[in-house]
Amino acid sequence: MSQTVIRLRGKRNSVRNLKACKEDVQPPTKHEVLVKVHAVSLNYRDIAIATSQYPFPVKENVIPCSDAAGTIATVGDGVKGLAVGDRVICAFDTSNIFGDSDLLNGQGGPVDGVLCEYIAVPAAAVVKVPEDSPQSFSEWSTLVCAGVTAWNALYGAIPLKPGQVVLCQGTGGVSICGLILAKAAGAITIVTSSSDEKLELVKSTFGADFGINYKKHPEWSKEVLKITNGEGVEYVLENGGSGTVKESISSVKIGGNVSVIGFLSPTSQAEMPDVAHLALERGAVIRGVHFGSAQLLQDLVRFVGRKRLRLPVEKEFAFSEGDVIKAFEYLQSGAHIGKVCIKVVD
Repeated sequence: MSQTVIRLRGKRNSVRNLKACKEDVQPPTKHEVLVKVHAVSLNYRDIAIATSQYPFPVKENVIPCSDAAGTIATVGDGVKGLAVGDRVICAFDTSNIFGDSDLLNGQGGPVDGVLCEYIAVPAAAVVKVPEDSPQSFSEWSTLVCAGVTAWNALYGAIPLKPGQVVLCQGTGGVSICGLILAKAAGAITIVTSSSDEKLELVKSTFGADFGINYKKHPEWSKEVLKITNGEGVEYVLENGGSGTVKESISSVKIGGNVSVIGFLSPTSQAEMPDVAHLALERGAVIRGVHFGSAQLLQDLVRFVGRKRLRLPVEKEFAFSEGDVIKAFEYLQSGAHIGKVCIKVVD
């Protein structure tokens, strides 16, 4: 049986190097399942890989993307607890069942990813989603990377408590997933953006309590301190990297948590802030977050399923070479709020 696969061909200098081709479907081994992919969620990581900005190893001519939701088409002879037809999502790193990831096995980077019609994965890396859930396959796919990263930031080390304050940088997938999860857990939320229009939309659609325009307030930590009566926040989901980490650390209360997730706003070495001094000054816990294990993903699916949370899919594209390129370009433009997805099965 053949399938359509999209690979990143040639030099990794443009999303336009994404090319569709036909390849054989690889049958699952004894302890694997074959997943029929219904939806794929895009991440900034996918743009970074396509444009040689990703700081970790990437396979040549890789099948991109890490986030898939679908149904089980075939079950290996040694697999128990899973059946044909089960609705599932696959962990970002199929070798990372619990504990920390080493970033050397993440799908769509060092190994082939999920931008295809079928994928064989270890059964232990598959998480079933509720059969009666209101969420679409596209919604469930957003949990694999953005969702579990936000969950890891809030629960992976020091668990979030109701009434605490969470600051989410920007209006991309991780931030909006973090906002939704934090609100559902009873936290107070602050979102930053360069657009007043986006801030109003995030408040009205996702229930953000406060918004800060960082273009109008470059030293936005001062606005955070005003909102929190001088105390600061318990959690920051830090997406900017070296260009924003100073403001993030300045925003946390004494003993607060800064989860370093992305590198959207890098700065020169000469302008790098003194992170050690800032961390000591605030007594801050600064932690790099590498997505999340299958175990964390299972915890997240349970939370989202029981609370029946709707997940932030802003726009969906068809599964063709041209439409996939359009999806990547739309994500690259930064115009989105939440997640951009590809519907592999219409």
